[in-house]
Amino acid sequence: LGQTFKVTSQEATKLSLAFSGPPLTSAEDCRKLSEDVQSAILAVATVYYWLPKGQGTTLRKMVRDATTEVVEGMIQLTETILSAPLESLSQEQLISTGGVWEACEQVSSLPRDNQAAVASALAACLGVVKDALEEMEHALVEGQDPYSDIMEDEELGFRGNRDTYWSEADRKLLSSCMGLMKASKACLKKVLGVVKVYGKVDSPEQIAQLDDLADIANEISPSVDELALSMYPPVNELAVRLNAAKLASVLKKVLEITKTSHVCPPSEEGWVQFLTDAVDHNMNKIKNFTQGQL
Repeated sequence: LGQTFKVTSQEATKLSLAFSGPPLTSAEDCRKLSEDVQSAILAVATVYYWLPKGQGTTLRKMVRDATTEVVEGMIQLTETILSAPLESLSQEQLISTGGVWEACEQVSSLPRDNQAAVASALAACLGVVKDALEEMEHALVEGQDPYSDIMEDEELGFRGNRDTYWSEADRKLLSSCMGLMKASKACLKKVLGVVKVYGKVDSPEQIAQLDDLADIANEISPSVDELALSMYPPVNELAVRLNAAKLASVLKKVLEITKTSHVCPPSEEGWVQFLTDAVDHNMNKIKNFTQGQL
């Protein structure tokens, strides 16, 4: 794959230089350039298709995404050259050529096996959850008005409306929601840790278990975002409860899959149980606060 990406990068450079200004490239040279570009792209696609599915769907998806970027980059460069007048090297052509180079350079940072791919996917999820948690913590600490960073609008007038503020009851409910969000962060952090230490790709079963973990963990950050959005005033308690229940369900599934997989030896079962209890504890509090909504 590294070799095919390198050749594609070189072909992009040759193509771009051939059309960087007059004189016009001959029909024969155009045909040769086109054939070389096509061969390079076909080689990239072929090597991707050679990657066995049994090596892991998470790894395969990351390689597919990198391959797609290279192919799309070359399409964009070709279209830019076709649509530009042949007077001098245009800014668009320079940007498109650089885009192909950048896409081709990605191969050096691609994960080498499914363990590395799953660790990379979990780290990305953890980053998104951390950001959502920090944003929510900031909004709650800012004071009574979470919209204080939004400028006043003359037409809308002052936001003296209670719909932009959290009541005391809201804050009690949100405290337990924050507990769930913190459990999400802790869960991803711990799962990432055990995947790095104990994750193996020696058997189809181990590879499949890692994929299962990545698939379910991918549901955490969208569920955290949905819960966070429903926490802004005016708080709809039923929406908060439903979104919290969804997140709790995803977290418990992640913990359950972790516990039954090869990345969780008996020495790691303690934190799995602790986080399961933390999820239940916060969810029970949310249910108590929203009992009147049912």
